[in-house]
Amino acid sequence: MYALHLPHDPRVVRIARLTLRAVLTGHGLTRLLDTAELLVSELVTNAHSHSAGPAALRLRGLAGGRLRMGVWDTDPHIPPPFDKRSWPPRPASAPVGAEGGRGLFLVCHFADAWGGYSLGDDLFGANGKLLWCELGAPVTEGSPRCRESVTRSVTSEGPW
Repeated sequence: MYALHLPHDPRVVRIARLTLRAVLTGHGLTRLLDTAELLVSELVTNAHSHSAGPAALRLRGLAGGRLRMGVWDTDPHIPPPFDKRSWPPRPASAPVGAEGGRGLFLVCHFADAWGGYSLGDDLFGANGKLLWCELGAPVTEGSPRCRESVTRSVTSEGPW
């Protein structure tokens, strides 16, 4: 497991991508690099854009060569499609030509599993939300890549 604490700074997206590349290359998971880099970029961009505080990126290796990427931030709002109210996942209704508004849809589309939940105030002072996604799970031909996230409980392997 790797953790990277990110200040509220526009350079954190690049720093997160570079860190991800170093970790995956060091562990021989280069087959996941391009997709993982896209997903981390979108999750960290979302955290920076929609919260005024710091964020954290966690990378966790799972059984079978899978990778879980989670981004925590200080805003408790779970955006669609991570709120699980919009199925099937669709791009946000961003105006044609808009430079933003579709990133989390890309995460849903390219990840093998994904989810999110609000973190309430607890004994250790954690709050905000956690959005996560996984790569590397075998996907059978014709199976929806995101269906697992609707029914899967994060608690089976922990939130990170």
